[in-house]
Amino acid sequence: MLSALRNCFINYIAKPLGLVEIPTSRAEILLSNEVREKWEREQEELKKRMVLEDSEDLKCMAGSCDPESVKKMYYVAGVDISFVKGDDVNACAAVVVLSFPDLKTVYSDCQMIQLTEPYIPGFLGFREVPFIVDLFEKLRKDQPQYIPHVVMVDGNGILHPKGFGSASHMGVILNLPCIGVAKKLFQVDGLENDSEHKQKIEALTTGGDTFPLIGNSGKTLGMALRSCNNTKNPVYVSPGNLVTMDTAVKLVHKCCKHRVPEPVRLADINSREYLRDNFKPEAAANT
Repeated sequence: MLSALRNCFINYIAKPLGLVEIPTSRAEILLSNEVREKWEREQEELKKRMVLEDSEDLKCMAGSCDPESVKKMYYVAGVDISFVKGDDVNACAAVVVLSFPDLKTVYSDCQMIQLTEPYIPGFLGFREVPFIVDLFEKLRKDQPQYIPHVVMVDGNGILHPKGFGSASHMGVILNLPCIGVAKKLFQVDGLENDSEHKQKIEALTTGGDTFPLIGNSGKTLGMALRSCNNTKNPVYVSPGNLVTMDTAVKLVHKCCKHRVPEPVRLADINSREYLRDNFKPEAAANT
């Protein structure tokens, strides 16, 4: 009742009289200027710690050495968060670790979560990364032998308005190599899903074909990758942290049996199944 009265006061009295500022976007409604400025400062500080270079392990995984000559197990992880339809709070976070290059699952974990921050384009890391960090802390504690050499994220790295997407945010916080693999083009720096972009997609004829995503700034922000022969729609790959663009694309391609690389695809499947089996709407309503 109080909430309804408040809304009536704002909509029919305060706004017409100019007593309150009217938000011009959904982001302004959900995110105060104070929080936005705080997040922007934190993004800039985290970005200073981002490094886009390859370790020797990643170079070897990408194909710069003979795997037979390296007596070492490599692991690649995928993370994902699945959401309850029509519910902005309840979700499931998942991590899957696969051996590389044979892509066999060696570790998986899912956890029901309650999101505390709204979805604001450009600030996805603040909404999702803390829950993924919790999963990795559990992995480090319980089975540290499966700490991955690289993590793949359903999101973006430097393909981002600030050059620091959720894959960069996650990679810096975890201090692990991290790659953003998005299914849709993040239209930033003049990049658009226009007729020219669609023509470039048509020119990708076989799995492994790519074209660069070059913004108006002249910077290459990512690569469109046709991940396998049986799909025409590309994925959009961008380095997040501790990996170069070239190596990021090679590793994603090596992990693709379908359009989406196996680590991310399996994390998505697992999180959706866990959500179906474990989320009880009536229980959530009473929390």
